[in-house]
Amino acid sequence: MEDTDDHDPRFKKLLEFLERVPSVQTNATPCRGFGSGSDDQLWWVKFSLDLEHPLAWSVVQELAYVLNTLSLREPLPTMFKPVSPPPYLNGGAVEFLSWVIECPTNEMEPDIVAEWLEGRLPRPVDDEDAWSDEEEESA
Repeated sequence: MEDTDDHDPRFKKLLEFLERVPSVQTNATPCRGFGSGSDDQLWWVKFSLDLEHPLAWSVVQELAYVLNTLSLREPLPTMFKPVSPPPYLNGGAVEFLSWVIECPTNEMEPDIVAEWLEGRLPRPVDDEDAWSDEEEESA
């Protein structure tokens, strides 16, 4: 990942991990296609997925499982959800749907979220065959 001066350094590990996930879209801007920020209430990371990528919905499912419902008794303090501008003003999901990971600021740091994802998503995360193996095992 290129140096991302536009992001707080605390997001570096999480952004580097997400950049390796199949279907996560990056670009050549200093932000690499990611948004990030924080305030007193929460921190967030925003990104887009190539919804035409064959693994896009598997990525959504895996991220949603780990970040939203990994444990019903002790859930992570994170939330993964889609976000969109008004569809009637812009267009369809392929171009304008984004995804955000949010977490209360004092609950868990972004680098810990990266570790949770790395430990639970297919390994290595950037090996698309590893994702295909996961789909075959669950079929």
